[in-house]
Amino acid sequence: MYHGVTQKGKRTVENVETEKEEAVRDDKKERVLHTRVPAVLEAELKRFAQNLRVPVSNLVRTILEDALEVADAAGDRVEERLRTAAEKVQTERERLRRKIKPDPLSDVLAFQPVTLAQPARCAKCDVALDVGDHAHLGLLDPNVSGNLRIFVCDDCLPKKENGHDE
Repeated sequence: MYHGVTQKGKRTVENVETEKEEAVRDDKKERVLHTRVPAVLEAELKRFAQNLRVPVSNLVRTILEDALEVADAAGDRVEERLRTAAEKVQTERERLRRKIKPDPLSDVLAFQPVTLAQPARCAKCDVALDVGDHAHLGLLDPNVSGNLRIFVCDDCLPKKENGHDE
């Protein structure tokens, strides 16, 4: 429960505000909150306010404002920590995924450009490759891999890394 607190002042025809300006001013008016507190807390608040030589209401308002700022800052820190933890989990998930599902092209010795006579799938990105599509046949080391053949699309074909600018 609350009620508005206003300050009385002279109102003349010259300083009468429009309804819109009055509504904006009403939003800025201070409000009085009523709350129940234990007698011990009331005594502590009064003693603390007296030591600081400020009204109890100002002390309580300051404590509430500071508490809200601290809670907001703590929430921001928690949010940032959660975001960082989520990024670490994502990175670790990707690392584990690469360990569990190794690169399907790791046993390929070379690639030969081909035109497909049968439908196939790209070994790297699993895109469908249709009859007549250009693809690349991976030549595998027969001692390492049990696969008979492997195809990759143009996008997944390994590219030469150029370490210097031209």
